[in-house]
Amino acid sequence: MCGITGFWNHLRQISADELEEIVQKMSNTLWHRGPDAGGIWVNSEAGIALGHRRLAILDLSPEGHQPMVSANHRYVIVFNGEIYNYLELQRQLKTLGHCFRGHSDTEVMLAAFCQWGVEQAVKQFNGMFAFALWDRQERVLHLGRDRLGEKPLYYGWVGQTFLFSSELKALKAHPQFQAEINRDALALYLRHNCIPTPYTIYQGIYKLPPGCILTVHPTPSISEPKPYWSAQNVAESGISNPFIGSETEAIAQLDTLLQDAVGLRMISDVPLGAFLSGGIDSSTIVALMQTQSSQPVKTFSIGFYEDSYNEAQHAKAVAQHLGTDHTEFYVTPEEAIAVIPQLPKLYDEPFADVSQIPTFLVSQLTKQYVTVSLSGDAGDELFAGYNRYFWGSSIWQKIGWISKDLRQIASGALTNLSPQSWDEVFSHLDGLLPSKFKQPNPGDKLHKLAEVLAVPNSEALYKALVSHWKSPESLVIGSKEPPTVLNNGQQLVNLPDFVQRMMYLDTITYLPDDILVKVDRASMGVSLEARVPFLDHRVVEFAWHIPLNLKIRNGKGKWLLRQVLYQYVPQSLIERPKMGFSVPIDNWLRSSLRDWAETMLDENRLRQEGFFNPQPIRQKWEEHLAGKRNWQYYLWDVLMFQTWLETQS
Repeated sequence: MCGITGFWNHLRQISADELEEIVQKMSNTLWHRGPDAGGIWVNSEAGIALGHRRLAILDLSPEGHQPMVSANHRYVIVFNGEIYNYLELQRQLKTLGHCFRGHSDTEVMLAAFCQWGVEQAVKQFNGMFAFALWDRQERVLHLGRDRLGEKPLYYGWVGQTFLFSSELKALKAHPQFQAEINRDALALYLRHNCIPTPYTIYQGIYKLPPGCILTVHPTPSISEPKPYWSAQNVAESGISNPFIGSETEAIAQLDTLLQDAVGLRMISDVPLGAFLSGGIDSSTIVALMQTQSSQPVKTFSIGFYEDSYNEAQHAKAVAQHLGTDHTEFYVTPEEAIAVIPQLPKLYDEPFADVSQIPTFLVSQLTKQYVTVSLSGDAGDELFAGYNRYFWGSSIWQKIGWISKDLRQIASGALTNLSPQSWDEVFSHLDGLLPSKFKQPNPGDKLHKLAEVLAVPNSEALYKALVSHWKSPESLVIGSKEPPTVLNNGQQLVNLPDFVQRMMYLDTITYLPDDILVKVDRASMGVSLEARVPFLDHRVVEFAWHIPLNLKIRNGKGKWLLRQVLYQYVPQSLIERPKMGFSVPIDNWLRSSLRDWAETMLDENRLRQEGFFNPQPIRQKWEEHLAGKRNWQYYLWDVLMFQTWLETQS
């Protein structure tokens, strides 16, 4: 695991000394991603400069040092990530006449590029990766990213100079960089609590989409990323060709695939462990690790003193059953809140998933003992674990048959009264209502129902379910939401079931833009490598062949994955309501964080900065403080932008 950066000025007006000075400065910003070593490579004749920071995991010797030049001297690479099947590829390449001086996966990648070309080589890699490959013969630069987006890669033209990096902070270190905020991307951020690919918070800077290669030629022309692997093709092909074996065969095949995926990710020349929450996903990964380890696997979890947010006791029970070497740390509100000032530096652009706080804390704990940690992320997307799959499907079954016009009329009727007015109506009817209709904040719930009734189709319902601010253009001054997969009808996937479509959309949006960003920055922020076995592309492809009736049963998801886990862990330790990995931001905003939030959300400050219309923000803040509505996610979005903005001066 490492950090990569570099730039290419095709005009070749920069001396070698200047190239080295600039790329060294850019690389130094990524020290946390690679504290073990650093290297640069420049060619003033071509105007190219490559920088690398190394977190040594495989081949700790100097033979693994980057930037690395291929044996035939055609290619130079900087690479971030791991190629888990590199030993298999190395054996194959040896039979084709290639020789290797070390045993790093980087050297194997270079030999593969020489043997098969860039695209065909990448298709054979099983791993998480982002790389920049300079072709000295053709004088082109190739950028590549893994299939599901585990590793980040940013790029863009600044004048006549092309920049790239693992994190935005390295691009900002280039003297020509212009940090102009993209208001359209800011609107997207307020909807999604993160900025969707390919956009970033800066004008002209982009994220390379997962599963793509970008080939850059020596002119600042628009080069489009080219997919070498398509999640849409995988999903549509899997549904068209479903698994036809028995349930027992499906369980056995998934078990075998996961065993191999986990085993490959246990290859390391440094200490290794795993995050363990005690839920289905992390427990499955840890169980499969323990079956392949001669020593107790090191596992880590954090706990909270607030019972409704605490899973530590469940993780401890699973760890005791499996016999792992378990470490847990209980976090006070003060310790969690102390992380907030570090978040802008970690994420480089606004990012507002509140679980960023516990994810950083568990990474910090884990790094004290190991350098590599396996994670259970992506089980929900692949095996139907999120509650919204059940809510969304159930809601659409109940309202989808009603004409759009009637639903619009009903929605309008519900919003004619404010949530507070509805609360008063229900309070007057309290003695007449059956107990099932007596719920807290009924007005809030009726307004949410109105939002759902107003949607024109199932895809719009999904968008409503995953959106925070529903009309961000009215909040961000001078903005217009740019096209994304959620608002571009031409990008709809051909899947018959609404649940399948939600799972697919999560896989290409929420997973790479939120979950994997959160895990990468939190772990790399403390120089810890996180590996995600569920994102082995063979597991992903098999999961899409599995019919929904092997994923969802009796109103619960992950049926097939549960059956694999129950071979190793008793069902009684796992079966409980799903909990999110989060912190009580809603309460903190009314208590410990109130003064800080009030300062950030000050109306005069918002007007002076000129990004937001203050009125809707102030309204939600006042309603939240009064306990009328729970606007924690909406407010956290704004607060994280405000916190980030403070660091930009």
